[in-house]
Amino acid sequence: MIERSLTRSSLSSTPSTATTTQEGSEDGIVIKATGKNAKSPSTDWELDCYSRPVVVDGKKLWEILLIDSTESFRYVKTLPSNQVNSKELRRVIESVIDSVETKPDTIRFFRGAMFNMINIALSDVSVVAKPSRCTFALSSWLEQRHAIVYPAMEGYRGSMREKGQRATFLDIRVPRKLPDALRGEKYAFVGLPAFEFLDGGSISSENIGMGKLCTLPRNLPADAFIQGVVILTQRAKALATWLSGVEIVGMSCNLRKRTVVMETDIDTEYLMAKLNDVQRKEANIFEEGKAGMAGLHFISVQENEDEDPEGFWLLRDLPSGI
Repeated sequence: MIERSLTRSSLSSTPSTATTTQEGSEDGIVIKATGKNAKSPSTDWELDCYSRPVVVDGKKLWEILLIDSTESFRYVKTLPSNQVNSKELRRVIESVIDSVETKPDTIRFFRGAMFNMINIALSDVSVVAKPSRCTFALSSWLEQRHAIVYPAMEGYRGSMREKGQRATFLDIRVPRKLPDALRGEKYAFVGLPAFEFLDGGSISSENIGMGKLCTLPRNLPADAFIQGVVILTQRAKALATWLSGVEIVGMSCNLRKRTVVMETDIDTEYLMAKLNDVQRKEANIFEEGKAGMAGLHFISVQENEDEDPEGFWLLRDLPSGI
């Protein structure tokens, strides 16, 4: 069940609500999730403002997307190309904030090409503007729109999708050395059944310590395995505390360089470990598992194999072409 506003916002109005299930017919309308699967609203919001692979009257279609991290609401607003500016973006954001009960504390955005405009727009809004690749709900929604909504639009141009570009803020090249006080003593590549993350599974927000769980991809096979990295250290609490403050984006393995790298924030990498021959084979399985699960993977920080994690993060690589 989904609720939406039927009144499209003018320069001075804010949205109201009614009911619909139609994806793609929601311009200028706040869509609120309802029903048994609906989650509580979050104060963490995610924002995108960018052109889409659709041509309208000879010009690219521009959109503003807003969603919170629990997907309790979503909002789409198309913009004429001559209104793509920080003033209009701020007006739209403020109108959405005014229309909902749970106001945002933080608004994240990953789009580097739009950094200046978005940053200026948010500078006069009472939120923390955070450039971040931890926009899991937004990226999942964008992926869905690129697969279903945009191809159904008149003027769609698939060749305009930026398929070859990585959906990050900057190209990341040289990993930083992790502070010695935070280094793990052991690392292990492991897999967990996907059903453990679904309703009724053993992993939930109540038992992941300082970690977070990203939005699960739709139609996740319950019998699939999600690959991850377990970091074992006597300084597990210190490491988990540090990681909770830097916004973990994901873990990756460079098989050619034989390294395990943790990506954080918007443009930072940390070298976690070097791989020997046996670990390199395990790392290959890890990377293949990620690729087969649309980038889904996890990181667990714990003192030993028998202890509950001090921090557990379910993560997903941002897809390309969004």
